[in-house]
Amino acid sequence: MKTYSAKPSDVAREWYVLDASEVPLGRLATKAATLLTGKGKPQFTKHIDCGDYVVIINASNLVVTGGKETKKVYYRHSGYPGGLKETTLADAQAKDPTFAVTRAIRGMLPVNKLRDGRLKRLKVYAGSEHPHAPQQVKTISIKDKA
Repeated sequence: MKTYSAKPSDVAREWYVLDASEVPLGRLATKAATLLTGKGKPQFTKHIDCGDYVVIINASNLVVTGGKETKKVYYRHSGYPGGLKETTLADAQAKDPTFAVTRAIRGMLPVNKLRDGRLKRLKVYAGSEHPHAPQQVKTISIKDKA
């Protein structure tokens, strides 16, 4: 019996819509990263990008728990001495509502040559409208089924 290995020509990409106002940020990012990598598909192959397109709407209504609006801090450094800058989640959301979602999903993707291509298939929108209706997008509800 031979091991199956997908070819780039065998990949069939779907379009999915996730709502950021339904579940907390971590659960949303986990589901989006799984769809982008294609791990739910039977033809998943590690070194081939088998993932789907993911559209995330309502990023401005992001749900976080445990006071993360003020406690979660994003850091960046200019490269100069004393150049450490920090921003809270609330400030980052006020400036760019898509930043926190994109950053969380990027952190959950494997760090390899396929990551940039996967991130290009991620579309994040602050409101509930998106221009991807012609692609026959499928809406996925990821609320707790407990």
